[in-house]
Amino acid sequence: MLQNPVHLRLAKLESWQHMTFMACLCERMFPNYWAFCQQTAFADPQLYRRILDLIWESLTVKDAKINFDGQLEKFEAAIPDGDDFDVYGVHPAIDACVALSELLHAQLSGETLEHAVEVSRTSITTVAILEMTQAGREMTDEELRGNQAVIDEWDLQWEIFRLLSECEERDLELIKGLRADLREAGISNIGILFQQ
Repeated sequence: MLQNPVHLRLAKLESWQHMTFMACLCERMFPNYWAFCQQTAFADPQLYRRILDLIWESLTVKDAKINFDGQLEKFEAAIPDGDDFDVYGVHPAIDACVALSELLHAQLSGETLEHAVEVSRTSITTVAILEMTQAGREMTDEELRGNQAVIDEWDLQWEIFRLLSECEERDLELIKGLRADLREAGISNIGILFQQ
């Protein structure tokens, strides 16, 4: 699937920057999971929201004590099975869950780089698959690279990367600002609008 130079550049960032990058992308994917849960009554989307909020808390509150093992266990039951649903929305919802699972595994293992690359890939794949679904055909990587929705997703990922890479040390104001901006926008990587 689509590679991007941002994947190589992520290696230059520290662990907290990887975690923030992933949390930002999960924040953008949350409306996809929320919309699927609203449509199918599959699970309570607030579980995703609460776990993501705990990740943000761990990034901004020194010595926050959070049982991420327990959170991962709870979350695994809230991941839909694509075979059980005949609606397109299950696929972006699963991608959102894959991304949050990667974030939780990064939190637990301390190995953040490969998880950050995986979350980036998952987010762009969600966008690419929607574009191909709407076009009714497979597209080459070259076609996808020229696709406006894919370009917009990469631009946003680069923007988050740039803001993080400019920090010498953990910047709580930047982390809180990114979270607030993405939550306020409430628009997913495929244009789903979250409404309370």
